Amino acid sequence: MTKIKNIPNKERVCIYIDGSNFYNYLKDAEINFPRGKKFDFLKFIELLAGEREVVSKCYYTGIFRNIDNSEKSEKLVKNQQRFLSYLEKIGFTIKRGRILCDGGRPREKGTDVRIAVDLVVGAIDSLYDSAILVSSDTDLIPALDYVKYKNKKIEYVGFSHAPSYALIKHSHFRRLLLPEDIKKLEDEW
Repeated sequence: MTKIKNIPNKERVCIYIDGSNFYNYLKDAEINFPRGKKFDFLKFIELLAGEREVVSKCYYTGIFRNIDNSEKSEKLVKNQQRFLSYLEKIGFTIKRGRILCDGGRPREKGTDVRIAVDLVVGAIDSLYDSAILVSSDTDLIPALDYVKYKNKKIEYVGFSHAPSYALIKHSHFRRLLLPEDIKKLEDEW
C-alpha cells in the first residue's frame, strides 16, 4: 500500500474498493449511472474520508485480455487500461485479479482474496485506524472480523437499494449510498 501523507493526530483510513462489485451496482437500474458521464473518484474519496487522513486507496479489479482477438475484446482492454491509468494518476493503487471465461461468461478471480489479505495485513501492521470497504461481497466477512479483533474500525459502504445486511452486521459503521449521492459524483468526460 502506498502511503500518501502523514498528518499527526488524525484518524488514518485505508479505502478498499471492489471495482467489479462497485461498477455493477452503478449500472444497476436503481442507480442507472448515465453513459457519457465519468464517476468522480476524487470527490468520492473525499466523501468517504471526511476530515480523516487517507493513507491508502486501492482499487481491485479483474483485468480483461483480448483472448479472441475480437474488436469488442480489444475495445474492452483499451477502455479498462485507460480507466486504470486515470485511477493511478489520481493516486490509487491498482490491485489486479484475473478475468476467466466460464461457459462463455466472464468471471473475476482473485480480487476478493487480495482485498481480504490487504485488510488483514493492514490491521496487523497498523497501517490504518479504520478500513473503509466499498464492496457488498460477503466472502470478506472473515477479514472484517479479524480487523475488528485487531481493534481497528471497519466501515462498510454499500448502496441503499441493495445493502449487505451481513456486512453491516460485521462492521462498526455503515454508509449506504443513495441515488442522489451518486448523482453528485457525476463528472463530464
